Amino acid sequence: MYKVTVYVTYKDSVLDPQGEAVKGAVHRMGYPTIEDIRIGKYFEIQVSKEEENVEQVIEEICDKLLANVVMETYRYEIQEVEA
Repeated sequence: MYKVTVYVTYKDSVLDPQGEAVKGAVHRMGYPTIEDIRIGKYFEIQVSKEEENVEQVIEEICDKLLANVVMETYRYEIQEVEA
């Protein structure tokens, strides 16, 4: 089996209002040296060993469902694991 970890975040050019709100809260907590916080999404996907094109399948899922590619970017890690 493959374990795929997908990270989706806003592109640097896109305003992240949730990240800005968290950054403000962190500053109010007394951590003024924190310069930026970005909020993202995290997915864990298990893929059967029978799938021959794991990267292609994950790319399609990310492009079509998990990320809005106009505003977000994604990266993923594929790890082979024992079932």
